[in-house]
Amino acid sequence: MLSRVAASFYWLSRYIERSDGILRMLKTNYASSQDSVQGFSWEPVIRIFSGADEALIKSLGNDSRAVLKYMVTDRENPNSIINLITLARENARSVQEHIPKDLWQCLNEYYHTVKEPKITAGLRKDDPIGVLDVLIKEVMLYYGTAEITMERGQARSFMNIGKYLERAIQSIDILDVKFGPINANPDLLLDITYWKHLLLSIGGYELYQKTYRYGLQAQNVIEQVILNNDFPRSVIYSVNNIQRYFDRLKNNSNVNDYREISFHIGKLQSNIKYSSVNSIRQIGLHQFLTSVRDDLYKTGNSLNEYYFANS
Repeated sequence: MLSRVAASFYWLSRYIERSDGILRMLKTNYASSQDSVQGFSWEPVIRIFSGADEALIKSLGNDSRAVLKYMVTDRENPNSIINLITLARENARSVQEHIPKDLWQCLNEYYHTVKEPKITAGLRKDDPIGVLDVLIKEVMLYYGTAEITMERGQARSFMNIGKYLERAIQSIDILDVKFGPINANPDLLLDITYWKHLLLSIGGYELYQKTYRYGLQAQNVIEQVILNNDFPRSVIYSVNNIQRYFDRLKNNSNVNDYREISFHIGKLQSNIKYSSVNSIRQIGLHQFLTSVRDDLYKTGNSLNEYYFANS
């Protein structure tokens, strides 16, 4: 497979996954903004997906409608949904002959749905939850179509590596940012609603209820988001799948590059697999998450260097 084709599949998937994560966080945080949730702020969402621009954070404040507009339809925001789906569509267009027609149509429909004036109007005047649900369903339709139509070859492997790499980074960022305020406000450790909204933002609340029987506790949230092999958005689940789909790229022409990256992924996988909540606490949650995040970025950089010809 040509390096530019592989890169297009990889980035197509990363942009779609990022848009999904943003939409789910926006939905949960908007619901929180309508309740009296202790310590509620839009700042974590802005920091995770738009960087630590203090001027931007201050200008948006806790104006829910302004944040939604900025994160969904603002062309000036590189990580807005409209810009992400535009980039995803451009990558898909460059490899259109390699993807099923149904998948292209799903992506195209998602793109045109975001562009519709009623989306902007709905975020400004109507119920934003309904608008966000429309967009989330477009992502779900895309993923379902990809699952049943994509050939089980290299293209799908690059797509899934991109998806799970993006997902792992998102889960780490969300956990890191959400635990940050606890140092300044220890009462949050006992705030059930705070942890409930964290889990809802990554689709883990129902699984948590089935797994843990003694209420919402910070240490159990850490365990689920980092170490739970059955949680589709946990860090270990994502890293396991990065390894799984990378293994399928091995061939005789790239064996040395493959071994180097595979060793790096395997080392990261073992580091997480043989960790526990207690060992993570001894290291420090922020330090542990920063180390894993750095290793994920190194994996992405290695793929860029060896497989995508720095495209």
